[in-house]
Amino acid sequence: MAFGQRLRARLRYALAGLPAYFHISENTFLIILAVIIGVLGGLGNYAFRQTIEFMHWGLFEQSERLLDISLHEWSPRRFAVMFLPAIGGLLLIPLWHWFGQDLKGGFAGFLERVNLGGAKLRLRPIFTRGFSAALTIGSGGSAGQEGPIAMIGGAIGSQFGQAFKMSGDRLKVLVACGAAAGVAATFNAPIAGVFFAQEIVLLASFELASFTSIVIASGMATVVSRALLGNISELFAPQYVVQSFWEFGLYVLLGLLIGVFAAGFTDIHFRIKDRIAAIPIHPLLKPAAGGLVVGLIGVAFPQVFGNGYEFVETVLLGGGDGQPLTWYLLAGLVLAKAVATSITLGSGMPGGLFAPNLFIGAMSGGAFGHLAAKLFPMAGITPGAYALVGMGAFLAAATHAPMTAIFLLFEITDSYEVIIPIMLTCVIGTATARHFKKDSLETFELTRAGIDLEAGKERNIMKSIRVGEVMVRDVASIPENMTLGQFAQFIERTRHTNFPLVNAQGELTGIISVQDFMGVVFERDLMDLVVVKELATTKV
Repeated sequence: MAFGQRLRARLRYALAGLPAYFHISENTFLIILAVIIGVLGGLGNYAFRQTIEFMHWGLFEQSERLLDISLHEWSPRRFAVMFLPAIGGLLLIPLWHWFGQDLKGGFAGFLERVNLGGAKLRLRPIFTRGFSAALTIGSGGSAGQEGPIAMIGGAIGSQFGQAFKMSGDRLKVLVACGAAAGVAATFNAPIAGVFFAQEIVLLASFELASFTSIVIASGMATVVSRALLGNISELFAPQYVVQSFWEFGLYVLLGLLIGVFAAGFTDIHFRIKDRIAAIPIHPLLKPAAGGLVVGLIGVAFPQVFGNGYEFVETVLLGGGDGQPLTWYLLAGLVLAKAVATSITLGSGMPGGLFAPNLFIGAMSGGAFGHLAAKLFPMAGITPGAYALVGMGAFLAAATHAPMTAIFLLFEITDSYEVIIPIMLTCVIGTATARHFKKDSLETFELTRAGIDLEAGKERNIMKSIRVGEVMVRDVASIPENMTLGQFAQFIERTRHTNFPLVNAQGELTGIISVQDFMGVVFERDLMDLVVVKELATTKV
């Protein structure tokens, strides 16, 4: 064991000396690391997606085949699917038992460690959190993979930074490079990956050196993803077309509604999490119990299972696969997905909120579009277009990251016409959500714990310390009739600078400080004539 530790220490020492040995500047070396992290982030995204697909095949597809049921057709046998997320929760028990520390905190904890904890992330959660999140999504838990893949990429970046003994600020940049790589590879959207890292991970703190590295990492991850999976995104959307300029008024209204919905989802999400935390059952049993409830919701609304991207694409395309779309179905799915997601994550099944945000936004926009089409039948309104814009607007409003949402929609649609509607709805939705809820989904828990990420590390440390914890308790009191000469001899033998005065009965009569004494220290004639009470502050 000792030999292994010495070997790792020597290896780290050797790696830390490589830039100086090859005479490479720090910024150049940061770019080289960004390339490596981008490649590994793309590979990590591929491995993570394959693991999710394997879990889904093993649990859902095989169960459907074995039980001869379909999620697209109603039959009494469909009630069997309610047990699949619960099975995922049961399989999580050993992971929580042995690796509970790796699974705690979620994306909010990740942001805290990056911005306040020196960005030092451990290696093991790359595998434990990744596998547990894949198990959650693959078994039907209502969650997304973008948060976990961003954390996996961030941990890869942190490991490289620690190996080369990078400073705290540089370490944060490398974590952001990994997070950008994960998101960019997932959606085949390098620009959205860059803004995700800047807006959400680095809290919009811009530096040219960090921006350059993040762009390179995001681009490299996209190249790797396209090489392995083709030039396709995790989420397909049709090109957006503006039917009429008067529709922009409807998009303004949609932005206002989306902002209210996003603030409401934040409130519902944490209320449900708090209720689950208060349930008096063993924590290891909560993922299975939560999975069972999610399964019950999925019997009526199977669209809530997993990340829901397949049904989102159906809504964006305006229908298909024998699934008639109505405004009340989509409105019902908004509530069903919000509750299912909160139960999934609140019960301890690891996963992300990115995909649920996109799902809820698409359903909200789709319902709005269908209602608008009924109210204005001659306007040629396409409900799928409103679902597309609502998807980005809800993501922006819930995460307070409008630039990420704008560029994500632009890249997955490859349409310039989407820019103006999505800008309107994202900005209005974000402003409305902030009016009702100061915090985003990712920062709400931190604020409740008294942590303000934007305030910086020093301010948060000061906010967490109470004066009673740092005050001096072993004070040295002095009699109020002590002469200045005696006081001068006394302070030579003590480390204190402030002294309470007491009378003959031991009662406090004033306080004198060394600063009070300095004004007369050179008045030798007064040393034996004046007592300390005459210089002390008596109104305390």
